[in-house]
This record gives sequence, structure tokens and C-alpha cells, in this order.
Amino acid sequence: MIDKRKVRLMTRAAIYEKRYGEEDIKITGYYQKDYSSLNTWITLIWVTAGFFLLAALMFLAGGESLIEGITVVKLLILAAIVLGLYLSLLIIYGIGAGSFYRKKHIRAKQRMKRYMRDLSRLEKMNLKKEIHRS
Repeated sequence: MIDKRKVRLMTRAAIYEKRYGEEDIKITGYYQKDYSSLNTWITLIWVTAGFFLLAALMFLAGGESLIEGITVVKLLILAAIVLGLYLSLLIIYGIGAGSFYRKKHIRAKQRMKRYMRDLSRLEKMNLKKEIHRS
């Protein structure tokens, strides 16, 4: 006879493996702090690259009119504005990425725990069945 609880556990385990399994194994292979720090740094590197590419494009598009009436004071003010924008962008993205990746690690760990608990329940069910057979 088919055990409904066993079928449910097996179905839930199969769905988890298909949907989240591989990624969760990679994520939970790191400590939470290491995972969030690494991915935050990667995010900040990409934000830096994107910011400087955007700044270069804006300079190429309107740089001639900017350079015509430039003085040292205007250059310093422009540099301070650009630096301020860059730092504020880094802080916002750094905080957001750190929070996002911490939560992502926590969710992956919770799913992995539930999956392991289901597998241990299945194993206990199989052991009970084998004991009853012999």
C-alpha cells in the first residue's frame, strides 16, 4: 500500500532539488558573513565600473562645453560633486547588497534544513518498513 506521507515527502524533496537544490548547496557552502561580504564586494566593483563608464560617456557627450569655461575652482567643485555622487552610490548599494545577500543565505539555509529533515524522515520510514518486513 502507498504511504501518503512518504509520497508527500518524496514529492517535496524532488521539487526542492529541481527548483533550489544546486544553488542552495553553493550558497550554504559559505558562512553567512563570507557569502554576503564576497557578493557585496563583487556588487561594489560592478557599481564602480558602471559609474565610471557612465561618467566617461557623459563626458564624451557634453565634455566640450564643460571644458570651455573651466577654472580651477569649477574643476574642484565638479570633482567634489562627482566624488560625492560616487560615494553615496557605493554606500547605498553596499548596504542594500549586504542586506540582500544575508537574507538570501538565510533563506537558502532554511530550505536546506527543511530538505535534510525531510530526507531523514524518509530514511526513518524506510528503516521502519524494513524492520517490519524482517
